[in-house]
Amino acid sequence: MSILYIIIGIVMVLWGADRLTDGATAIAHRLNVPQIVIGLTVVAMGTSAPEFFVSFVSAMKGTTDMAVGNVVGSNVFNTMLIVGVAAMVAPMTIAKNTVRKDIPCAVLASLMLAVMSLDNEISRIDAAVLFVAFLLFMAYTLRLAKTGQKDETVIKPMKLLKAVFYVLLGLACLIFGSNLFVEAASVVAKSLGVSDAMIGLTIVAGGTSLPELATSVVAAMKGRSSIAIGNVIGSNVFNILMILGITGMICPMDLHGITLVDMGVLLGSILLLWAFSYTKYTVARWEGALLTLLFGGYMGWLVYNVIG
Repeated sequence: MSILYIIIGIVMVLWGADRLTDGATAIAHRLNVPQIVIGLTVVAMGTSAPEFFVSFVSAMKGTTDMAVGNVVGSNVFNTMLIVGVAAMVAPMTIAKNTVRKDIPCAVLASLMLAVMSLDNEISRIDAAVLFVAFLLFMAYTLRLAKTGQKDETVIKPMKLLKAVFYVLLGLACLIFGSNLFVEAASVVAKSLGVSDAMIGLTIVAGGTSLPELATSVVAAMKGRSSIAIGNVIGSNVFNILMILGITGMICPMDLHGITLVDMGVLLGSILLLWAFSYTKYTVARWEGALLTLLFGGYMGWLVYNVIG
């Protein structure tokens, strides 16, 4: 039953995030908020909603290792598996702005988290620093957006009442689904003798990253790889700075289940992607294959440690 609850929880979280994003976007559009601002705030936060609610609920229930493991695992999943698979489908062209601004921001965020984790704790002060960095990132991004290219995001028209209903329904699904997911995952972890951190790094991270995987692969197939990789990198920054920033300020988090290897993979994967992005601003198929292979190796190492 716990496994069934995990599946139901994942479905509810992903579906709820989609409804919340659609409703919030429609409301913002009706209020004449510029589309570029909607894309950089409402939509971006909407795609990070699964990670946020699962991590937040995990921390509130005392399973802080699962909360941080979810963020670390999701970022590794995004950087190595999602980009890797998408690049194997079709070589990914990366915008210069992504290479010069977005990826360095993701590297800096990963480095900040790695340094803060050295004492096996994210204190309220650490979390506040992360959240301030998030606010600065948003301010910088929005400033650049005003002078950048016009956003061409297509927004579906929606009646105001329906949009509000979508927002409320999405929030309800996110909250209920997150609770169900975390409780069931914790039960499975304890029954198998697996740590909360391990569950967060694998099952939880993979489940909350499903939207990015599907979106990026489809975008790559349609030749819109630049948008796909930009969304992945943006999600990584949001996960660390916003999610851990807000969650940590409310509930300080112990990181005894997150190892230096996990943090090393987190930082190393984004640095490797940054290096690949400088080769003609493209992630080639062989580079995507290497990222995917390294991800498989990391997952294999995690499983080996559980079995061992």
